Amino acid sequence: MIEDAPMTAQDALLALMIAVSAADEEVRTAELLQITNIVNNLPIFGDYDAERITPMSRTVFDLLEQEEGLDALFGLIRDALPEKLFETAYAIACDVCAADGSITEGEGRMLEEIRYELDIDRLHAAAIERGARARHMTL
Repeated sequence: MIEDAPMTAQDALLALMIAVSAADEEVRTAELLQITNIVNNLPIFGDYDAERITPMSRTVFDLLEQEEGLDALFGLIRDALPEKLFETAYAIACDVCAADGSITEGEGRMLEEIRYELDIDRLHAAAIERGARARHMTL
């Protein structure tokens, strides 16, 4: 991981946001701004060291380039993230996907994978998705 330090819960949340943003092979400015906004404003990131963002991004991109890298990434995320934050993780992933006004096929598949990997209840997932869609509506 970063300088041989284990992945923290905050790192895991950040890694998930980066992975969902990269799912369609194009990280958009709106998604980067949303990630920055989440890290800067959500209480869960209140004491997060912003210096970790760049190395965590590199770690995620390196893993995604490897065969079985997504499985490895989810393993690291599940190990670092307490179960009580699984829905939080899904919610911020949805916010990143919705930030640019549309969810691509790749992002949709990644959200499906996140639901599966984090065992997010289908009804809860639908409510979280609906909330993200509502927050990112435009006129």
